Amino acid sequence: MHAKATIQVNTKQVSKDRINPYLFGHFVEDIRDHMDAMLAYPLSDMDFESLDGTYRGLSGRWRPYTNGKSTVFALEPAATYHSGHSQMVRIYSDDEAYAGIRQAIAVKEDQHGYELALYARASVEIKFLTAEIVDAASGEVLGSTSIEIESHNWKQYVSRIKVSRLCEQAEFRIYVSAEHDRWRDNVSTGMLWLDHISLLPSDRVGNVRKEVVDMTRDLNAGMMRLAGNYISAYHWQQAIGPVNERPCVMNEAWGGWTNKYFGTDEFIQFCRDLQVEPLICVNDGSGTPEEAAEWVEYCNGSLDTPMGKLRAANGHAEPYNVKYWEIGNEVWGPWQVGHCSAEQFADRYVRFAQAMKAIDPEIKLLACGDDKQDWNQILVERAAEHMDYVTLHLYHGYNRFGMNDRTPKEERYKAILTYPEWTRESVRKVRELFNSDSRYTHLKLAITEYNTMYYPNTIRKGLPNEHTLEAAAANAANLNEFIRNSDLIEIGSFSDLVNGWLGGCIRVGDFYADQFRGKSSGRSENSLTIYGTPTYYVMKMYANRDLGYVVQSQTECGSFSVNSLVPTAPKLENLPNLDVVACCNADGDKLTIFIVNRSLEDTVTEVQLDGFVESGTARLLALTGEHADAFNDVRHPEAVVCEGFDVSVVSAQVTCELKASSVYVLEVTR
Repeated sequence: MHAKATIQVNTKQVSKDRINPYLFGHFVEDIRDHMDAMLAYPLSDMDFESLDGTYRGLSGRWRPYTNGKSTVFALEPAATYHSGHSQMVRIYSDDEAYAGIRQAIAVKEDQHGYELALYARASVEIKFLTAEIVDAASGEVLGSTSIEIESHNWKQYVSRIKVSRLCEQAEFRIYVSAEHDRWRDNVSTGMLWLDHISLLPSDRVGNVRKEVVDMTRDLNAGMMRLAGNYISAYHWQQAIGPVNERPCVMNEAWGGWTNKYFGTDEFIQFCRDLQVEPLICVNDGSGTPEEAAEWVEYCNGSLDTPMGKLRAANGHAEPYNVKYWEIGNEVWGPWQVGHCSAEQFADRYVRFAQAMKAIDPEIKLLACGDDKQDWNQILVERAAEHMDYVTLHLYHGYNRFGMNDRTPKEERYKAILTYPEWTRESVRKVRELFNSDSRYTHLKLAITEYNTMYYPNTIRKGLPNEHTLEAAAANAANLNEFIRNSDLIEIGSFSDLVNGWLGGCIRVGDFYADQFRGKSSGRSENSLTIYGTPTYYVMKMYANRDLGYVVQSQTECGSFSVNSLVPTAPKLENLPNLDVVACCNADGDKLTIFIVNRSLEDTVTEVQLDGFVESGTARLLALTGEHADAFNDVRHPEAVVCEGFDVSVVSAQVTCELKASSVYVLEVTR
């Protein structure tokens, strides 16, 4: 037996507020392996920045490549204007050996050739280097190049290495071959120095993986946010200009090195490649209003401004015209650099806003809000005239219910699927605040981070909960709530785009980030497999629709309830199994109905179209799986994907069989 439901769409009841395409935005942050996964560089420790670890005198993941018993490796001062270190290799002629360094990498076939760039200097008797990519298991050379060393001084060399086939267990080697003329061992012979070695495939887009760009372009994101905890200790001028001259800086928020290869110019290029609006969060933690104002000037200033000149010197003469700027990321949290009270932040916010607006009065400013309204109350009382948006971060997990992995699964499932009810309550409180004073009525809401979080069950036990069909259904229902409140919510940023945080919707390889433990073990050596989670398909389904305005609808269906231990929890009784929102496009000739079946049983649903069309064919997009725990991985990257079907319209009605824990989009065109 199937459950039954009815959805009645009232096509004459249309809201007056346009749905903003920025509602379906995304978010990049230098966190965990986000940048490693997103960027196209196969090598790590390209500046030899890490100190000697496992092997004496070698940096990070670099390993010795030599058959000489006397070869010496050492980290020495970097090349001129570089940071990190240089790698010295000392070869002794009596060994009659080859000597250099190697690193394990994964490569794909590239007949145009990976671009190899490096800085090198050598003692005068070393005339050339060999660089090659080999299959580490078989020793097969997949591609190689020879580099003539032209000087005893530092010099940049660029070449290409054609790669004959994909290899997950490859090795990059650069070395002085044994074919060199012999020399008499002396203090000034047999010495090679290397710095800033990088490889990039020929098909990359900027320095981002082509596959990531292609998948992100399909998301039609509208807006891309550059932010996160790391921003509050991030100084933007450290990541502009030639990458080899950018300093190596520790990531104070998340540990390890800050990725210096994806700075302002690369982020803007990424947004331009995707045709989305950039949103930049400035450093209000360790930074200053003057620094933030200079960032605005770098992005938006003309060539007669100091920062505009600097941008042009870096190869970008035309202003970027970045319109949206966020001040403060989770400043209310003690984990945040610059954490302070609401009063202190409001005063700080005003100083930042005034400095930034003095550079460009046309920019839109977002102020860091909190789900706790006492913070927001103080913030808007003191600074409402200086802001356009208040931000919220809305993560949903078991902590709201006192649950863990020992709680019965069905109870946990119901708890996660109440995501929209919690969002609704948060938005209601903000709406109430904004309506309480005429000084606040111009304000809009930006949800600059959101996702299912499954906290506190952060130890995976083999199952990536944030990537399941269940998580996708919860995120879809939450998006329905955003759409229902689109008169107030104009910006959304799904957290994260690639790997990194708990639920990056694009997955590169099979490292699952964990909130406290970084990358988990269990790599399958499918590091080049790139795929979308079920939530990726939800975001793609929603953002690629022709949406204009919300249309009123009513739903009759079964219900469920769940208990929460949080005193301020919303009402969680008799919640509808189907979470539904209907929209029409600006021309009024397309009706789009988003339906999330939050129950664990299939439901036969009649969708009554109120005479929008009487008969014909509609399109039904479905995201379903064998069960709520279904997910995609490197071995089964398309276990859960969106599929499309034609369905009949009979007597202004469509009948759909909605599978359990699934997401649907019904499109009707007249």
